[in-house]
Amino acid sequence: MNVVFDTNIFISALVIPNSKAEQAIIRIIEGSDTLLLSKEIVGEILSVLSLKFHRDREAISHVAFYLSDLARMIKPTRKIRLFKDDPDNRILECAVSGRADVIVTGDKEILKLGEYEGIKIISLKDYLNI
Repeated sequence: MNVVFDTNIFISALVIPNSKAEQAIIRIIEGSDTLLLSKEIVGEILSVLSLKFHRDREAISHVAFYLSDLARMIKPTRKIRLFKDDPDNRILECAVSGRADVIVTGDKEILKLGEYEGIKIISLKDYLNI
């Protein structure tokens, strides 16, 4: 299954040990699903880690390398402007261009959609129960 994780999933996995988000990343590592990422999503993750969690450059560099190694990188082919919060639009762009099966998020605005262009939008809890 091709999966796009919202930024909040990555941040939780990286900041909270033994979290449900970390379980989702382990599922990707074990090869159960294929993670799709774009340069824009990686940039958002690194920005949040740097600005909100004060991670140093070396830690940020390790995360960038790890994510690029873990995921299949997607170059979105079209712009989507559905949400006010631009990073949420980048999630949809990656999912559509990468032909994702599922978007996993804790973002209530994204979850409200339920589905976008045939891509299911589910919570972390629902993803872990698939």
